[in-house]
Amino acid sequence: MSVYADLLRHRELFGSLFRRDLRAKYKGSLLGLAWTLALPAALMLVYLVVFAVLWKAQPTETEHYWLFLLCGLPPWVFVATSLQSGARSIVENAPIIRKVRFPRQLVPLSVVATEVVAFTAMTAIVVVLALWFRPDSRDTAWLAIPVGALIVVFAAGIALALASLDAIFRDVEFIVSAVLLPWFFLTPILYQLDDLPGASSRPWLVDLLHWGNPLTPAIESYRAPLYGGEPPPAADLAYLCVAAVAALALGAFVFRSVDDRIASEA
Repeated sequence: MSVYADLLRHRELFGSLFRRDLRAKYKGSLLGLAWTLALPAALMLVYLVVFAVLWKAQPTETEHYWLFLLCGLPPWVFVATSLQSGARSIVENAPIIRKVRFPRQLVPLSVVATEVVAFTAMTAIVVVLALWFRPDSRDTAWLAIPVGALIVVFAAGIALALASLDAIFRDVEFIVSAVLLPWFFLTPILYQLDDLPGASSRPWLVDLLHWGNPLTPAIESYRAPLYGGEPPPAADLAYLCVAAVAALALGAFVFRSVDDRIASEA
């Protein structure tokens, strides 16, 4: 995993890239970094109004559905934005990459790091709401933090793989954008898997949506301590740990495979 060891060896450069990306994200705005809290709050409010109020997409017997929805949004929004912005990060930084020799994997990883700021803000909002409206979560809410860290690791590995591939095949970033919408509806953010029509008669479909989608165990593990007031399900947590390690390995493998071509083709 020498690809990721460069984060420590070149931590000052990584910090500079992180600060540059964070400043660029809010450059020219009056609120500046305050948008890291305002934007996630506004985004969650939009989802809440659209799906919980206008569409009234409430699963059967789900108490505080609006909180159920909000507890699933932070991981999804973080992963989606990390993959979308991370996929095109190397191409967008091509002028620098062509001129200066440095560990290029730092570019997509720094982009993911900037998204962690918004993810942290969203998690803080949800934790406060969960502690207030779901008293049972007061002993377990902190478990969302290590789960969130595993989700960050997963997103970082996948973003590195996508960014490396996009430097060679420009179609990758468009494929990512196209996949995100159906992926959202195939992930149990708006609903519980057990509430799906025909869930009892087609358990194989529930299992496919659960274990065939790496974000399902991630969101179930994140939501359980916040909304359910219980530790993450052991199977989901184990799946997430394996998925995070596999994502890191995939990102390192893809990056090493194309690293020599990135400067000339990005």
